Amino acid sequence: MLKVGLTGGIASGKSTVARLFADHGCPMIDADLISREVVQKDSPGLLAVRAAFGPSVLTSSGELDRKALRERVFSDPAQRKILESILHPLIRARSDELEQQARSRGCPYLIFETPLLLETGRHRDMDTVLVVDVPEQLQIERVMQRDECNAEQATKILAAQTTREARLEIADDVITNTGSLQELEDAVHGLHLKYSALAGKQGKGEKTQL
Repeated sequence: MLKVGLTGGIASGKSTVARLFADHGCPMIDADLISREVVQKDSPGLLAVRAAFGPSVLTSSGELDRKALRERVFSDPAQRKILESILHPLIRARSDELEQQARSRGCPYLIFETPLLLETGRHRDMDTVLVVDVPEQLQIERVMQRDECNAEQATKILAAQTTREARLEIADDVITNTGSLQELEDAVHGLHLKYSALAGKQGKGEKTQL
């Protein structure tokens, strides 16, 4: 089974790209979704977060206060590393479980979607890497609109991720997401055909050049 690492900076549109791949029947492993799953109320992950950051990162109902935690970790790199040390192993374990499920179903390829593909070193586990790319100014504008924050806060969020240049360096394929939805759909369709063909060669034992 071919493993495709899908990444991109915040607000680049990688989730839309992932959805378009899913429309082709491709199994998805969404690290952001898993990151929410592993800190559900009363979960071991949430208990570990509370122990590390205190009760101020929980809501009155005992759930994770994502806004409060985000403000803590994006203003303090040391605290962000503590959070990552808690979440990354949990996310890795769950994603490995989902990968095995996809393998058991005989899927030709899967998409592993995460904004932190490079930061976590998971790009080394992939057969090929797809980067969704947009100019940084457009990212800032989208983050401000999505999160209802100011430009300074949006810039801090971007600064917490790896650079655009570093992501592009590990890319085997790049989708520049500055056009229409139809252009995005066409790009994904072309890559779906490419990855299906690569998976077929892989299944026949042929050496795949990426």
